[in-house]
Amino acid sequence: MKLTVFGATGGTGVEVVRQALALGHQVTAVVRDPARLEVPDHEQLEVFRANVFEPAELIAAVSGREVVVSALGPRGRGPTTVCRDGAASVMSAMDTAGVRRLLVVSNSGMHTEGDGVFTRRIVKPILIRVLREGYLDMQAMEDGVVASRLQWTIVRPPRLTGGPHTGRIASSIGRNVRGSFSISRANLADYLLRAAADDALIGKAVSVANG
Repeated sequence: MKLTVFGATGGTGVEVVRQALALGHQVTAVVRDPARLEVPDHEQLEVFRANVFEPAELIAAVSGREVVVSALGPRGRGPTTVCRDGAASVMSAMDTAGVRRLLVVSNSGMHTEGDGVFTRRIVKPILIRVLREGYLDMQAMEDGVVASRLQWTIVRPPRLTGGPHTGRIASSIGRNVRGSFSISRANLADYLLRAAADDALIGKAVSVANG
């Protein structure tokens, strides 16, 4: 598989790059600063330097690829448009290049479908209030992705951890994984690569958690 990864220097993005290379895929890692990509040189890896908010700079990074993965995410709790604007730029470049398959990382925290009563009524209102700005950004991203003409899948993890790659992942389409509140970035990356090859997930929003 030929794939392009945005947010490749982040915790999830770098795991996607590492695991994809280990599986024999051809990977284009889009970065602002190549020095921050903690992945050794590899014959199947292309490091592409670009500003993710400039669609014209991204066309060459996605042209000829089969799948695009966006692991862009906000930093801090202040107002942000990183996810919304980044995804819009990526989708514009994909449209120009004629690339269709897109996976984006969002979050399950701002959604309550499938949650238990305590989580839905007590935990989530507090979480949504504390992380309001980042969630607004990700909701705007989700809305833009759903409105696009692309073959999209939205992947919604709960709290991300630095835990190990176990391959044991629970998932639920359209609703959260009940009673599961975290996933390792390594397992999230594993799921993203599985989902990239699963046409049954096109047009779906999937919540995931450690299994």
